[in-house]
Amino acid sequence: MSAPILVMGATSGIGKLAVKEAVRRELPVRAFARSADSLETTRLVEPFPGDATDSADVTHALKGVRAVIYALGISESVSMLWQKETLFSTTTEILVEAMSEAGVRRLVAVTGYGAGRSRQAMSTLERLGHRALLGRVYADKDRQEQIILHSALQYTIVRPVILTGGPRSGKAKVKRDPSGWHNGIVSRADVAAYLVDAVEKDLDIGRDVVLAR
Repeated sequence: MSAPILVMGATSGIGKLAVKEAVRRELPVRAFARSADSLETTRLVEPFPGDATDSADVTHALKGVRAVIYALGISESVSMLWQKETLFSTTTEILVEAMSEAGVRRLVAVTGYGAGRSRQAMSTLERLGHRALLGRVYADKDRQEQIILHSALQYTIVRPVILTGGPRSGKAKVKRDPSGWHNGIVSRADVAAYLVDAVEKDLDIGRDVVLAR
C-alpha cells in the first residue's frame, strides 16, 4: 500500500469529504483534526488527533506521508466582522516549515475565491460585499497564500467559489487562466474530488486555480 495522504481538517467540511473521496479510491489517509479521535480506524483511515497550531503535532503527523491536503476551516460567527483572524496564516506557516524539514514536498491547499490575486477577478460590488463580511478572514487567507507562494514546496492553491452541500457531480471546472475566473457555486464534494485528483495526478503544481461550475 502507498504512503498515506495527510488531510488536515479531516472531520468537517471539505476535509471530511476529501477523506471519503480518498477511501472511495482505495487510497490510505491520515486524518488530522482536533476531533479525529471521533473517527473509526479502518484499513485505509488512520485517525490522527492533533492541533494544527502545535508544531510538534504537525511534525509528528507528517512522518511517512506522501502529500498534504490542507482543508482547515473556521466556524462562522458574528465576531468575524471585527476580530482579527490568524488561524490560516499561523497553521500554514507551521505546516510549510514542518514539511520542509520532513522532506514532504506536495501541498494542495484550499483557500477561497477572493483570496490572493483572485480578488481582482471580482466586480467592485462583489469586492465591497465580500470584504465587508469576510474581510478579516480573507486578509488572513491572503497572508496564507503568500506563505505558500514563497515556499519551496510543490504547491497547488485551490480557491473554490460559493460552496454547496450537493453531491459529487464531476462538473466542476478548474479555472487556470485568471481571465476566466468568476464567482458561482461548486459542491464541497466536487472540491474534495479535485483535491485528491491533484495529489494523485500531480495536477497544477506551482499554480493557483479557481473551482467553479
